Amino acid sequence: MLKSNDSLITGEMLVKYYELNKKKKEIELEMDELKEVFQSYFNNLVGKDMKGEITLSGFKLQRQIRKMEKFHEAETVKRLEEMQLNDLIQLVKKPDDSKIKAALELGLIKPNQLEGCIVTSLSPAISVKPVTPR
Repeated sequence: MLKSNDSLITGEMLVKYYELNKKKKEIELEMDELKEVFQSYFNNLVGKDMKGEITLSGFKLQRQIRKMEKFHEAETVKRLEEMQLNDLIQLVKKPDDSKIKAALELGLIKPNQLEGCIVTSLSPAISVKPVTPR
């Protein structure tokens, strides 16, 4: 592996990265297909949304069911308001990106009026593709 201070990139490295990335996508696709088979098996064996387990050829296959609950926002707020429990309702103030951009385009506000308000985040991404000759 390269050390952080080495910056030599070779054609072999690009080829290897490209080939590994291709294999990764093929493997993920194949794993997804197997997961579907396993889910179907457990649906038939123990029922939908039920945990299950089998042991075969020295391997244990388990299906776990994770339960997540959250409140339906509009309905819950409506009910809490009906019960006059407004203290249980959050009021969230946040900027409306699309309206701010429209106001900037229309000249209703100037960019310098929002100086220091814009947060920019960057995330590097690597892409290796074969170059097709023209």
